[in-house]
Amino acid sequence: MKESVLIQDNKRIKLKLGFLKKDMVFTVALILAATSCFIHPPKLEYLNFPVLVSLFNLMLAIKALEELRYLDKFAIAIINKCNNSRSVSAILILLCFFCSMFVTNDVALLTFVPLTLVVSRKTKMPMMETIILQTIAANIGSSLTPMGNPQNLFIYSYYGIKPMPFFSTVLFMAVLGISSLYLFIKRLHKRELKVVLPPLPVDDWKKPTVWGMVLAIIIASIFGVISYQIAFMITLMTVIILNVKLLIKIDYLLLLTFICFFIFIGNISNTNALQAVASESLKDSTSVYFSSIFLSQFISNVPASILLAEFTTDWKPLLLGVNIGGLGTIIASLASVISYKIFIQAYPKESKKYLIKFSLYNFSFLAFLTMIQYFILKIF
Repeated sequence: MKESVLIQDNKRIKLKLGFLKKDMVFTVALILAATSCFIHPPKLEYLNFPVLVSLFNLMLAIKALEELRYLDKFAIAIINKCNNSRSVSAILILLCFFCSMFVTNDVALLTFVPLTLVVSRKTKMPMMETIILQTIAANIGSSLTPMGNPQNLFIYSYYGIKPMPFFSTVLFMAVLGISSLYLFIKRLHKRELKVVLPPLPVDDWKKPTVWGMVLAIIIASIFGVISYQIAFMITLMTVIILNVKLLIKIDYLLLLTFICFFIFIGNISNTNALQAVASESLKDSTSVYFSSIFLSQFISNVPASILLAEFTTDWKPLLLGVNIGGLGTIIASLASVISYKIFIQAYPKESKKYLIKFSLYNFSFLAFLTMIQYFILKIF
């Protein structure tokens, strides 16, 4: 009897540990938040509710569109018209770039990387480089809008940035990024082929249309056209009417990760030692820029943006730094981890090769964009 109880207890412990291992960023954020509470008691004012509510709204609307496979239908219709391998790769990469601006870099990769693997299997064409370039494209493309990725949403809300200053800050980086991607796409192997993927029929346009309108309302709330509370009520009512199951399908760990980082940074920002170090390290735009890029390589660009925002009012170099900093290491952007996991599930023996090629491509983009954007910052 005792042995069976011990076995059950061990299973429960393993399940809990497995849950924590599944999302290491959340686990680290939780540990940091809990530890920091011994230094300073947490306050409700640490939580940025506009960011959390807007993120929740976006996740619901995007999950709805994801389940309707609206992007898949669009992509398949385009790919079926391609007649060579390079044009197929170009379409798949550019879809990640442009779609990530509106449905986030994570969702763009979750949608198009599996589609890329389907194309690879049907055509017997290696697609590792295409997937790596898709990842880079999603990370660069998502930098162009406030809702493209979590760090942009946070920075846009935290500093109360207006649309025109935001776009004018990131536009050159995005143009430089897509121009570089074009040069890399031109280097991809080209051979004649005809891709024939079974089209996904559109049974009902009503739901995609409704969710498209809801997404437009959410984006309007992010830009301050309407309040985030109204957008929340509209989103919630739409979910309840059309698909209440969406409420249990979204990534609540991402929301909890944000909450944990808000608590951790709110607590430690009150310590004199950290304030002294931060004020010494973040003296000007150059130090903010390079600190955000460097920190992103080790703790990912989302927590880097939340941490550094507490100690600087200079949002432009921070915005540029955390977006460029999403390139580089595999953990610099969590979107990069998504495409890596999808790829190695299909080709587990090519994990090492993928990481080597991923690093070569990403650090090339990182070095190039870092230096060019640095000179632009110094000039303007």
